Order: sequence, then C-alpha cells, then structure tokens
Amino acid sequence: MLTVATTPVSRFIIVAAAFVVVVAGMRTAVDLLVPFLLSVFIAVLCASPLNWMKERGVPGWLALLIMLSLVVIIGLGAGAVVGASINSFRYDLPEYQLRLEEMTRGFRLWLQSKGLGIDAEMMRETFKPSSVLALAGNTLASFGNVMTNAFMILLTVAFILAEDMRFAERLQNAHQGSSASVAALRRFTASVNRYMALKTVISIFTGILAATWLTIIGVDYPILWGVLAFFLNFIPTIGSIIAAIPTTLLALVQLGVSEAVWTAAGYLVINTVVGNMIEPRVMGRGLDLSALVAFLSLVFWGWVLGPVGMLLSIPLTVMVKIALESVDDTRWIGVMLGGSQNVRSPLSIGSEPHKS
Repeated sequence: MLTVATTPVSRFIIVAAAFVVVVAGMRTAVDLLVPFLLSVFIAVLCASPLNWMKERGVPGWLALLIMLSLVVIIGLGAGAVVGASINSFRYDLPEYQLRLEEMTRGFRLWLQSKGLGIDAEMMRETFKPSSVLALAGNTLASFGNVMTNAFMILLTVAFILAEDMRFAERLQNAHQGSSASVAALRRFTASVNRYMALKTVISIFTGILAATWLTIIGVDYPILWGVLAFFLNFIPTIGSIIAAIPTTLLALVQLGVSEAVWTAAGYLVINTVVGNMIEPRVMGRGLDLSALVAFLSLVFWGWVLGPVGMLLSIPLTVMVKIALESVDDTRWIGVMLGGSQNVRSPLSIGSEPHKS
C-alpha cells in the first residue's frame, strides 16, 4: 500500500517545490553564481587541451600552468579589444537609435500614404526596433562587467582544474568495490568536455566568418558582433537569428537598405554552411536540443541569471541533458529534450563519422 509520501502526486509536488526553492536561491545568489558559472564554463573549455597535454607526458602542474597562462593572455587581449568596442558602441548607441526611430517614423508615414492607417502610439509601444540595439549593447556590457571579477574567476578556474585531476581517484577510493559512480562520472565528464570543445571551435569559426563579412560590408564594430555571434552560436536554431538582428539593424541605419540585405544574407549563408553542413558532420546530432527547449532555456536562464545567463543558457542546458542521459533512470528526460529523431549516445560524439 502506497503511503502519502510515496504516491506519484506527492513526489511530483515535492520535486516541484524543491525546484522552486532552488530557482529562488539562484536568483538571490546571482551575483555570486554568475562568476562561478563562468569559471565552470572556462574550466570545461580548458579541460580538453589540458588532458591532451597530460596524455603526451606533460606534468600536471606544468599543463595547468600553461592553460592558465593562455587563459590570461586570451582574456587580456579579448578584454582590451572587445571592451573598447563595447564602450564605443554604447557611446554611439543613442545616435543609432535616433536614426532608427526616424526610419520607423518614415516607414509609418509611407504606410499611411498607401492607405494603411496605423495608430502611431500603438506602433511605438509594440514595435521598437531601436530597443534591439540597446539590448545587444546591455547584454555585452553586462558580460564585460562580470569579467571585472577576472582574478576571482581565474582563481576558481585554477582550483576546478586542479581538483578535476584528482576527483575521479577520490571517488573511486570512496566507493571501493563499485565502479558504477566512477564510470558515470567519467562518461559525463568526457561527454561534456568533447561537446564543449567541438562546439567552441565551431563557434570561433562562426564568429570569425561573421566579423570578416561585416568588415567587408563596412558595418561598425565587426569584432564586437563576431564575439556576439560566437556566444550565440551555442544556441541551436535561433542563435544565428538573434545574432543577425542587431547587426542587420545597424547596417540599415548606418549604410542603407542594400547593405542591410547583404548583412542578413551573409548570416543566412554562414548559418547554412556551419549549422547545417559542417556542424552535423563534425558533431552529429545526438546532443542537439529542440528549438522549443532552446528558446525556453534562453528565457529561463536569462530570467534567473540575467543577460549572462542568456549567453550561457545552452551550455548549461546541454550539461543538464548529458547528466540526465548518463543515468538510466533519467535518460528518457534527456531524450525528450533532444531535437533529433535518431538520438545517439552522448559518448558517440566525434567517435564515428557522419554519413550523408
């Protein structure tokens, strides 16, 4: 006979209540949690090259020192370039918004001249393309503000990488006679590291293509938009669309209609080539998220953690998905989060070629 504490309804209520408590705690501790999640994100990116060096005989302490040095060099270089671009863009943002509002007003008058009367107040309230530019600037600025805790983030990354070298051995010693926990941990770690390494390389390639194309067209701050394309490429399906909107609007107000069309076309080609041709062949589709899950994760993590949470939404969701797929009892939840019909094991990423 089932007791009240073990009925399906009571279990659902307990899990839902625990979820609400956890989310409320995350929102309360957002100032502490965001730098920590950034540290975890950077540590995961560093794990693959760190393991590669260790496998080739480099001592662990030296490999860790090399990775931290690379993180500092890349961080200082990117911070100097991107930080200057963010400040300049935010300085010019009011002018861009004013031009865009004037173009919107002209478009409304053109519609009225064709007999399509639209209430001006309603259009101003429901259609604000200038707010897209402001949102992009505020998102990047928020990310830059978090990086002011660079020393604490770097220190946390160092501790995470150092602990990762010994955690599996500690866990195995704690579970003598049973290797299931160690095997599950290693599957999870290997899957996350492999996914993040491949996705990061592809995202860097996407950002370089976007920045190069915008430079050719003549759009302002191409490096800034390349960085945005890099982060948003972690979001499947809708990430490239989100990245294209502010750059297309900026090209419209800065250069004109034809350049805006060329900008949008360039993003379309980049997304088609990288997202539909290169990425499936390199990674397969086993860890892809459905478009609905990607959108909901973007909204959820953005609401919980702010703009930085939007940029980290898909890596966080993918880590949760891999963790669910690593345990038999919860694998079905991970499968439901996927967007592919032919779902592969997380361990198969990169282990077999994609067949056309």
